[in-house]
Amino acid sequence: MYQENLDEEFNGDIDAVVEKYANVDEIDESEMIDEEELIMQAHSGAQSIPEQVRKFLGHLYRNMKNGNVNDLIYNYENQFVRLSDKYYAKSSWPEAQYVAALVGDDGLFLTLYRELYYRHIYSRLHPSLETRFRSFENYCDLFNYILNSDGPIDLELPSQWLWDIVDEFIYQFQSFCTHRSRVSKRTPEEIALLKENPQVWNTYSVLNVLYSLIQKSNINQQLLVSKQGGDVIEAAAQFGVRPLYKMLGYFSIIGLVRVHCMLGDYTLALQTLENIELSNNRALFTRVTACHVTVYYYVGFAYLMMGRYADAIHTFAHILTFVSRTKQYQQRSLHFDAVNKKADQMYALLSIAISLSPVRVDENIHSHLRESYGDQQHKIQRGGEEAIDVLSELFLFSCPKFIVPNPPNYDDLEAASKILEPQGYQLKTFLREARLQLVVPTLRSFLKLYTTMGLDRLSTFLDMDPAELRNQLIVYKQRCRQIKCTDGSDLLMGEPVATTDLDFALQEDMIFIAESRVGRRYADWFIRNTNKVQDIISNLESRQKTFIADASKPKEEQPSAAAAAVATATVA
Repeated sequence: MYQENLDEEFNGDIDAVVEKYANVDEIDESEMIDEEELIMQAHSGAQSIPEQVRKFLGHLYRNMKNGNVNDLIYNYENQFVRLSDKYYAKSSWPEAQYVAALVGDDGLFLTLYRELYYRHIYSRLHPSLETRFRSFENYCDLFNYILNSDGPIDLELPSQWLWDIVDEFIYQFQSFCTHRSRVSKRTPEEIALLKENPQVWNTYSVLNVLYSLIQKSNINQQLLVSKQGGDVIEAAAQFGVRPLYKMLGYFSIIGLVRVHCMLGDYTLALQTLENIELSNNRALFTRVTACHVTVYYYVGFAYLMMGRYADAIHTFAHILTFVSRTKQYQQRSLHFDAVNKKADQMYALLSIAISLSPVRVDENIHSHLRESYGDQQHKIQRGGEEAIDVLSELFLFSCPKFIVPNPPNYDDLEAASKILEPQGYQLKTFLREARLQLVVPTLRSFLKLYTTMGLDRLSTFLDMDPAELRNQLIVYKQRCRQIKCTDGSDLLMGEPVATTDLDFALQEDMIFIAESRVGRRYADWFIRNTNKVQDIISNLESRQKTFIADASKPKEEQPSAAAAAVATATVA
């Protein structure tokens, strides 16, 4: 298998970072500043940092050295965001050389600080090509230190931070691939720099890092032994027992799913999760909401691209229900906006899947789809080119950012600029499958109105040749049976099942239709509306108490009109 070959290939240490990139650090010796002047500049730069920021960096450094994970959570998820908004909303954080004087020039801390520094630039500013190079170099320094040490390093970080490191690493890789592929927007100097440094953000290097983290932590062995009821500590070995390595390895599995989806290999993406049970409510990915939403998004999208619409609908509906129920508790979360944006994308993908393979979903999900995408769903059901346009619009809004793994041919920029972007190629692949599936909602809307129907009569309704209609009915019959995951442990495996509540038989020129009606789930409806009534009653009681309290207050005595007139006359 392809993945087995990858496992064998990525079994060594990751390549050491190239210490110098061409044309980046070319500094004439006559322009070099002596060491004492550099120290003076560093100290003056440290003094220019706001006092509140210096205190934050000192607390962050001490908590990291002492292993105070709970305090690190507060530093990372609250203070860093608040200080970024207050002091660096439109600028970068201080460079690491100025921070070094505040933390005793600690190399590991400065590497982690640079990771935050570059991440802030990517999120708030526009990174230059040199910044992209420097960020890659810093990630290589960090992962080299973690992976190539003789024993486990003495470092503990919050799970949220570890997830963000892996997630940002993949995001910057995707951003760089998109940046370098748009050769028409690059300057000649940038083209020369990209051509001379093909190793920067190389696809092989990124995959190498993720597979190395997985192997170093023995996370796949831990998950497998955990499912079988064995000794997890023994399977974890020296590095895997440390939370740092265990969580980095686990998040790297989720990261691989994302990378494989960006590369268009959806089968390998699902195969990567062979040891992770999505149905397990205590799985490690549930500790970080952003990770929880990410894994479901990419699994659902992989199912959609593989034509397994029933599995895609189940996956999206499950995570969207979770997001809607926990939304009020996530408002102060670090990734609240990102989770909501991903939820909007999943609603769009869910509307696509339900339009192509109609099934019942949760009442809350159905209401949201009807309000947000009701018009688009009606257009898709009518079919034709209008449906294709709507599907294209929804797909481009909600799909991941696909990448081309190899750099373009910089020697022939004209040909490189004409290459179809990966988004367009994946859209064509999706629409080729969707055109065949569009027959399902159209035929279903007519067949559900009858129990028996002549082929000629239906062809008249659809304005279609009877022979062509017969072929369409056969396609409909075949499209209504899909591979569906049954036990939830193996995402790739499944059984062929009927995914619609409408079945029919074609005997010569007569269609016999049978609809299996599923009883409506009244419990959810009553629970939802009971909660609404209770909220209304509570609101009315609160207003009544306020009104009674205001009415019971003694009113200030107001002078009568006559007394006021007399007083006015007296003054006059």
